[in-house]
Amino acid sequence: MGSSTFRVLVVDDYEPWRAFVATMLEKQPELQIIGEAKNGLEAVQIAQQTQPDLILLDIGLPTLNGIEAARRIREVSPHSKILFVSENRSRDIAEEAVRSGGRGYVVKAAAASELLPAIEAVLKDLRFFSQSLAGPALNEPDPYTATAGGEKVITWTPAQNVQTTHHHEVGFYSEDRLLLEKVTQFIGAALQAGDAAIVVATELHRDSLLSRLQAQGLDINAAVGEKRYIELDVAEAVSNFMVHEMADPLRFMEIFGNIIQIAARATARKHSRVVAFGEAAPFLWAQGNAEAAIQTEKLCNQLVDSYGVNILCGYSRDSSRGVEADLFEQIRAEHSGVYSW
Repeated sequence: MGSSTFRVLVVDDYEPWRAFVATMLEKQPELQIIGEAKNGLEAVQIAQQTQPDLILLDIGLPTLNGIEAARRIREVSPHSKILFVSENRSRDIAEEAVRSGGRGYVVKAAAASELLPAIEAVLKDLRFFSQSLAGPALNEPDPYTATAGGEKVITWTPAQNVQTTHHHEVGFYSEDRLLLEKVTQFIGAALQAGDAAIVVATELHRDSLLSRLQAQGLDINAAVGEKRYIELDVAEAVSNFMVHEMADPLRFMEIFGNIIQIAARATARKHSRVVAFGEAAPFLWAQGNAEAAIQTEKLCNQLVDSYGVNILCGYSRDSSRGVEADLFEQIRAEHSGVYSW
């Protein structure tokens, strides 16, 4: 990075993470932390006051999310370079982060090896992306970074790149009993193997599933305490990511991406996995909002690609009666496996 000193603002609402970053940066004499912020509005205010050379910016911030904060920072501190450092692995969110003014995107899980190379690249006016986010869509220059001769994009490449197949499957059921039998098998097998499970369902289905899992001899209370079994009410979950009767991609990926990572960290196995039973899209479908249901299924595919989670959905046949055939086929097309129960 040379002999110059670069002034850095660290923005994250999790104090232990800010401490971790500070520990890394204090070993680099050319990097000087001149401020910390715990939310998006505070980040904008401090950036305006201090005009830092570099801002390390999280996305899931209170008050004002990181992407909106970046847009405002560009107005009040246009010369500050922004490097996003987030738990979220979604390509769509990374692209939005770039459009908001970010010069790079580092996944927190890889920060120990990637953060300093990313900082060096961004301060040299290059772009840097974690390997899991690399791809043609991210490599194209955007309005903030295009130059006459193009630009160099640095991608962090690990020693190995392991390819794993994950699934997003759906079952159409005629009775709740049949659905619960399949879901119990799906979730129970994961928990018995030491993996983690997430359930986003109605209260009736959550309670019935819990009883069935306990009948299998599983200690669900312990799994809940370990955060290896996480259950959410589907109506509440849907209300948190819907905006104007459509799923907001940023909210959706932030909410479920964070939950998946919490569940993944709770497992003791080296090569653990997370499975999820979800009724968000079926809930929207049953309400007559087929467009939002299809959009939600597409976002579930992004979760599969970004986090390696295996997802099972269940649609009541009653909710599909009278639905136009092309809409029904669009739901089926978003799944890697389709079953009839």
